[in-house]
Amino acid sequence: MATIERFEQIEAWQEARRLTNAIYELTSEGKFARDFGLRDQIRQAAVSVMSNIAEGFERGGDKEFIQFLSLAKGSAGEIRSQLYVAFDQRYLSQTQFDDLAHQALHTGRLLAGFMNYLKKSQLGGVKYKTVGTRPETRNQRPETP
Repeated sequence: MATIERFEQIEAWQEARRLTNAIYELTSEGKFARDFGLRDQIRQAAVSVMSNIAEGFERGGDKEFIQFLSLAKGSAGEIRSQLYVAFDQRYLSQTQFDDLAHQALHTGRLLAGFMNYLKKSQLGGVKYKTVGTRPETRNQRPETP
């Protein structure tokens, strides 16, 4: 099994990054951009998914990491709920809603799978390390699958 050395290598973080970018793009236009409360709330939830994965990873212990992954999964659910509000207010189309809700659900499923893996592997020791977690360059974009 490959060792995860940086949080940027975590598939759930990569998916959360794509979701965050899609949320920011969607909330930058039209009525959604002018609904400051909902716009800010859904953006914060999206950033929270990414941030909790990163923070939990950097802390270095499975139990604490699992707690942060759980928070990230909760934020992915929060995004889905807020998408319903946006859809009901006609800020996004059915297709936009379906695509983003699916992406948020997929992110949550990736997080759940990763949490299950970590719970099962706790007896076998840590399968990731936080040594050398700095990206090679600050402006480098990690490759996406």
